[in-house]
Amino acid sequence: GCQVLITSYDLLKRDIANYEGIDFRFQIIDEAQYIKNAATQSARSVKAVNVRSRFALTGTPIENRLGELWRIFDFLMPGFLFGNQYFRREYEIPITKERNEQALERLKGLIGPFILRRVKKDVLKELPDKIEQVVYSHLEGEQRMLYVAKALELKRTFSQDMPGNGAKLQILSGLMRLRQICCDPGLCLEGWRSGSAKLETCMDLIRRGTEGEHKILLFSQFTSMLEVIEKRLKKEGISYYLLTGGTSKEERIRMAGAFQTDSVPVFLISLKAGGTGLNLTAADMVIHYDPWWNAAAQNQATDRTHRIGQEKQVTVFQMIMKDTIEENIMKLQAQKKNLADQIISGEQVSIGSLSREELLKILSPQ
Repeated sequence: GCQVLITSYDLLKRDIANYEGIDFRFQIIDEAQYIKNAATQSARSVKAVNVRSRFALTGTPIENRLGELWRIFDFLMPGFLFGNQYFRREYEIPITKERNEQALERLKGLIGPFILRRVKKDVLKELPDKIEQVVYSHLEGEQRMLYVAKALELKRTFSQDMPGNGAKLQILSGLMRLRQICCDPGLCLEGWRSGSAKLETCMDLIRRGTEGEHKILLFSQFTSMLEVIEKRLKKEGISYYLLTGGTSKEERIRMAGAFQTDSVPVFLISLKAGGTGLNLTAADMVIHYDPWWNAAAQNQATDRTHRIGQEKQVTVFQMIMKDTIEENIMKLQAQKKNLADQIISGEQVSIGSLSREELLKILSPQ
């Protein structure tokens, strides 16, 4: 019989009955963050296989919460990091909410011997540089008035002492509206006619990039924003591909393949749909239209082009509205980077672990 069996999470779920009675020597899972939620069939299926030794590969062991690391270890060595509740009480809460150094050291001592961390520059010696640049836009005119009014309104509402999680969810939806106003107020206000300073800055970047014969990946977490940019590209006669959560697998593969060899200069990608599993090394310019809470997601998206096979220097532009929530998110990413860096690797921020005070602070101008 065969010695190696290669499958996907989806196929394993479907075929799990066929694995009964087979004893494997090794099981290796790639993109291990897919099993971070124990309730999913993917997590249950990978754990159901009879195997003597397990390995997990991932670039983002902690995407949003420390509990995700527990899930991966629960797959590798069930019980090693104790029960879920115990881990949460003794490690997750003290480390993320109370900044407890002793708990952090204890956790590092436990998991350290079982983690092999390889950073890209160690593995890919020949990979060209990645240059990162922040491109600022300034709120002006009606966009500025709208932003300031909404920020004040949100701050006033939540400065009052509101109880529980409902308040946090309301703050998060208010923060999302502010982020949309930074991108283009038309995303949350029907009939908006006054444009967006950031959109104009972005179109400028795209024009200069295409004139210099660069191929560009443009990421946004708002599909509606990609549609606004799509309209502008059509109007200016710039050809493009668009990939969102609604794009079929076949179409996704077709577009990625075509982009590698054709002369289409722009690939618009929704961050959630295209953060992983795409090889787009034809691009040498990346634009992040809006900052994601979690810098790891942005970096995974950038890695669609900054990876094996890339021969050119890659320039990454992070678009930020000055003196807004976007600038505060960028600062927050830098502060929160320490946690995952200290524990393993990566650059994460956990929106779930922020206190109401921290969330409110994000609203404050610089």
